[in-house]
Amino acid sequence: MRAGERKEILSIMASDQITPKEAETSIHTIPPAPLYNSGVPIADSYPHGRNPGLRAKLMPGYLLCILTAFCFIAFAAPVAPADENDTARKDSAPTQTPCPELNWKSSKEFVASIQACRKNEEAKYLQERYSRGVVMMNNKDLIRDREIRAYLLTPREKFCRPWNLSRAYDHAFLDIHYGVTISGPHLVGKMTTALEVQPGDKVLEIGTGSGYHSAMISYLTDKVYTVEIITPLEKVTDGIYEQLSGSGYPEYANIKRKSDDGYYGWEEFAPFDKIIVTCGIDHIPPPLLKQLKVGGVMVIPVGPPGAQVILKVSKNQDEKGNIVVSREDIYHGRKKESFVPFTNKEGGTHFK
Repeated sequence: MRAGERKEILSIMASDQITPKEAETSIHTIPPAPLYNSGVPIADSYPHGRNPGLRAKLMPGYLLCILTAFCFIAFAAPVAPADENDTARKDSAPTQTPCPELNWKSSKEFVASIQACRKNEEAKYLQERYSRGVVMMNNKDLIRDREIRAYLLTPREKFCRPWNLSRAYDHAFLDIHYGVTISGPHLVGKMTTALEVQPGDKVLEIGTGSGYHSAMISYLTDKVYTVEIITPLEKVTDGIYEQLSGSGYPEYANIKRKSDDGYYGWEEFAPFDKIIVTCGIDHIPPPLLKQLKVGGVMVIPVGPPGAQVILKVSKNQDEKGNIVVSREDIYHGRKKESFVPFTNKEGGTHFK
């Protein structure tokens, strides 16, 4: 990279039916390398009036040294000095961007760009993923380019079961046994958009299920934690993550997971910037609210069985230092959803 500014422009590209969004521009500046000398000015090495003949004879050598120094500077300048924060930066961000040339201007270009970096994805499912994504963008279930990209990179078909694989991109809940389902792509997209995950955010998911939702979030941050109460299901999903992380999806290896009662969160890694709950309950679990950072957001389905409102819960602090919790229906009263119940270890539910 040359010294100075380098601009990387990530353009949001949609189909002809979608109005292109404003491109995000990221500017990275690398300072030029510092220039060092011996601390002794060249002119003072041979003071005027002392052996001028010798100085004249040595002048070509001086010129050669100066020319060599300029050449060295020209080639060395692009190399930035060591930064003591480099290690921290590497620890806080993914080491590689999956499919950096991802293009979704058209179905054909999308399929080609994915298959260029992932040889194991079938054109059939890629076309279905793209078509569903166009509808999700039209519905504003996906708005920002980061969430659009995360959706398009996540192979939903690999988290479905053989008996419903043909419906992988249907707008529907799909059965994965153990009494639970994989939520439809529109709902997953809407909840993820409401969560507003930023790079480096610590995100806790309650209800791993198929593993699809955490996989999508892993393209937004490399700090994802997920809890599943059904141990046999957790083992199946763990196997899916391990298989995929070794076959072209290394980002899934960053997802920390365990089998436990998610009502109590994951205190070992608290607090969290974002929390997402994928099972229905009639109240906001106090342990989860406690483990949410001030300034954080939780997205959770709240309401009686079969009729939950999906709330965006924000935790903030007022000027007096008091904690203020606000709630917002992400659908603004237009719809309710029916989630599987938030179960406990005794086989019952956490409904009051």
